[in-house]
Amino acid sequence: MKEIQMTDLLETPAVAVAGDHAARDPRESGVARAVSRRSFLGGVGASGAAAVVGAVEVPSLLVPTEARADDDDSSRRARSYRIRVAAAEAQRDVPAPRHMSNGDERRYDNFIGNYSQGLPHDNIGEVEPTAYQALLTALHTGRPSDFATIPLGGTAKLAGPQGGLAFDLQGADCAQFTIPPAPTVAGAERAGEMVEDYWMALARDVPFSQYGSEPVTAAAVADLNKLTLFKGAKANGTVTAETLFRGLRLGDLTGPYVSQFFLLPVNFGTLGVVQKFKAYLPDTDYLTDFSSWLAVQNGQGPFAANTLTGSTSYMKNGRDLGAWVHADITFQAYLFAAQWLATHGVPLNPGNPYLTSLNQVGVQTFGSQYILDLLGEVANRALKAMWYQKWFVHRTLRPIAYGGLVHNTITGVARYPVHADVLNSGAIAKTFSKHGSYLLPAAYPEGNPQHPSYAEGHGVIAGACVTALKAFFNEHFVIPNPMVASDDGQSLLPYTGLDAGQITVGGELNKLANNVALGRDMAGEHWRSDAEQSLLLGEAVTISVLRDQRATYNETFNGFTFTRFDGTTITV
Repeated sequence: MKEIQMTDLLETPAVAVAGDHAARDPRESGVARAVSRRSFLGGVGASGAAAVVGAVEVPSLLVPTEARADDDDSSRRARSYRIRVAAAEAQRDVPAPRHMSNGDERRYDNFIGNYSQGLPHDNIGEVEPTAYQALLTALHTGRPSDFATIPLGGTAKLAGPQGGLAFDLQGADCAQFTIPPAPTVAGAERAGEMVEDYWMALARDVPFSQYGSEPVTAAAVADLNKLTLFKGAKANGTVTAETLFRGLRLGDLTGPYVSQFFLLPVNFGTLGVVQKFKAYLPDTDYLTDFSSWLAVQNGQGPFAANTLTGSTSYMKNGRDLGAWVHADITFQAYLFAAQWLATHGVPLNPGNPYLTSLNQVGVQTFGSQYILDLLGEVANRALKAMWYQKWFVHRTLRPIAYGGLVHNTITGVARYPVHADVLNSGAIAKTFSKHGSYLLPAAYPEGNPQHPSYAEGHGVIAGACVTALKAFFNEHFVIPNPMVASDDGQSLLPYTGLDAGQITVGGELNKLANNVALGRDMAGEHWRSDAEQSLLLGEAVTISVLRDQRATYNETFNGFTFTRFDGTTITV
């Protein structure tokens, strides 16, 4: 296969957006310029004209009037410009990373190791080479016209690949971030992740509190411990019922499986929200027959909707978590967490400059409005960084597509480089016994979104927003009276574990991030490495944004100190 060399697609000339009228300074003559009645009424409605009759320019209190008239470099406008230039220069001077893929795209001429859902496929599920080459051409040139000619296999459209080429004016550019190569399609690490995904699918209806004490999850624990390479959570090097399907961060193994921020009631002003969610019908999975699996690979929608139960439930099992991460809005989990933290007496980060002020509180800076706005800011920027990795670097296949490789290999339709750990897993036999195929049972009728697997959107937003929350609130605060959902999900019960007094804000934020990221694995959408690297990518984006914002504050500010996902501390 011809090697595709990626070129720098990011050098786009700046475009002026302000007209001459916006560029003029009313201080050019040293006094405010008069506004004629005719010119004013030509620009605004007559009802607003009376408001400026006799208008006089108000001199700035920040710079002496004479300095503003004679030396424009002292103006606020010039200071703003210098801050922007300094931030841009600092980002420019960050060394550009090397973006490294796992090599599967060059290794297999039939592109079996890469994402191709939505493109046309043949009758065994391999992508049509010309269609995949059209995708590569568009990604190589970056031209909108080339993206417009990528052929589809059905009606489902590719999910915004050009989003990875958008620029940002705050924080590092999306292409300045990178993540390691994804595990290879034939490797032991990918096999271990796939075995975990099969067990997650089989255990969707098992209450979290029953992990290890019922047959399915007990078998999962035993099977995961037999793998050649498994990078999931362990205790003393062993997968246990207490570590099963959990994250790797501080706090992830403390307390109940589900973060307190998914359970505790939240107040939004006078609106009280009990966190009981609509749940999907139990024991209902999709794409377990080859014809429906192939239709999804071709993007042949529209797809049916999930069937909902007639009641709501606290989050009690993997199917509930999978339902939540299917229908949530972009930064919903972290908005709820921020609101709970802000209304339950949780102290601010010790670096907040208003902690020592006797006569002021923060609002737009270092206050409640700031953190709520910041969540949206970093979520959007993190998605752009993640989108660049998805489409322009890795293009990794989804677990559901890998399930087709497993099925075709075992049934003799084709011979693919599927690692023996998957073929010999007890999860494969259980899946076939339950569904009559070796395909990975999907939690959603559409399988997964129309974009590659690595990195993960939910995970990168989780990493970005949780980092913002740790920068704003005191992560060491112990959450009082922790709760756990009952097995039927209809009530909250006091959590009485020996570690109940060790459940901290920082730990539960880490757990919230992993609940969301690994919840996508439970639905069959992603790999564990997707979640892991996406959290780190999102964290890096928020740190970059906070560094740029630091230069903009008027307050005396020595930086936020908080714990990163790797357990080290950082001051930003």
